[in-house]
Amino acid sequence: MSNARANHLTRRGIIAAGGALGLGAVLAACGDDDSTSGGSKSTESAAAKSGPWTFKDDRGTTVKLDKIPANIVAFTGVAAALYDYGVQVKGVFGPTKTTDGKADVQAGDMDITKVEVIGNVWDEFNVEKYAALAPDVLISTTFDNAGTLWYVPEASKDKIAKLAPSVAVSVYDRQITAPLERMWELAESLGADMAAAADAKKRFETAATRLRAAAKAKPEIKVMAGSASDQLFYVSGTNLSIDLEYFKALGVNFVEPPESAKAEGGGWYESLSWENVDKYQADIIMMDDRSSTIQPADIAKPTWKQLPAVKAGQVISRSPEPILSYDKCVPLLENLADALEKAKKVA
Repeated sequence: MSNARANHLTRRGIIAAGGALGLGAVLAACGDDDSTSGGSKSTESAAAKSGPWTFKDDRGTTVKLDKIPANIVAFTGVAAALYDYGVQVKGVFGPTKTTDGKADVQAGDMDITKVEVIGNVWDEFNVEKYAALAPDVLISTTFDNAGTLWYVPEASKDKIAKLAPSVAVSVYDRQITAPLERMWELAESLGADMAAAADAKKRFETAATRLRAAAKAKPEIKVMAGSASDQLFYVSGTNLSIDLEYFKALGVNFVEPPESAKAEGGGWYESLSWENVDKYQADIIMMDDRSSTIQPADIAKPTWKQLPAVKAGQVISRSPEPILSYDKCVPLLENLADALEKAKKVA
């Protein structure tokens, strides 16, 4: 990737756009189409802590170890998903603690005092702390076809790779059901008791049925996915994001910026000035819930307050980087279904 392309989106723009929206686009531009997917499951139990352990990830890479990994280091969102399945990691990297010391939204239900945080913000990864954990495996997501590990810094990726093998779950250009299944398979291979998670999976399926029905009942309701920064408002397209692709498949009617408008954002989003935030008409606005973005209650822009959906109170949260457990994804479907069921045509 050329320096000009890499620097086209500023660091501030990347984070403000919601990380995945901005950097994912840059990474995707550097990728190829050689990745494959598939998985294998361990027949060993967590209690036995014996092996061998084998897992084929979404890059087509097969990791083989003598035993089930005990020292796991993972991207925060991945660690939160594994936690929901009963798998505890030793270390995390990615948004874990907010500025006031509380758990970041991407940490889910994890007790963040019981994990070693080796990086909390973009481009931060303490290799020494990582090595001290004697990691068996590193697990992250990937937002491109090249298998680039999310939140693993480019400058230190080679050093990090030498310390332990890595596993990647793709969250690029597929519906959310695919990475959910892969995370389930990964947790099961790590010895999780999946019977305990069966109820959450059923609730997810029920919520999907409800959302499909809500979308069918109100096809006229237009939904826009947005993200806010000081200077810009980002309108997400649906064709790369795992949540929006799935919602669209269930029949939700989304605002879709033209490809030409999304070009600057690598196909992920269109950037609008706050003066032009009313470019698209929407009855419901879904706003990025990550700590790197400005939340709706804190947006003071007059043009924002004049949007029909905002005036009507039809603004809900969105998780562009969902925690990939069925338990955490159920509310995503239920919240949108509830908003659709209650929504009035205002735009």
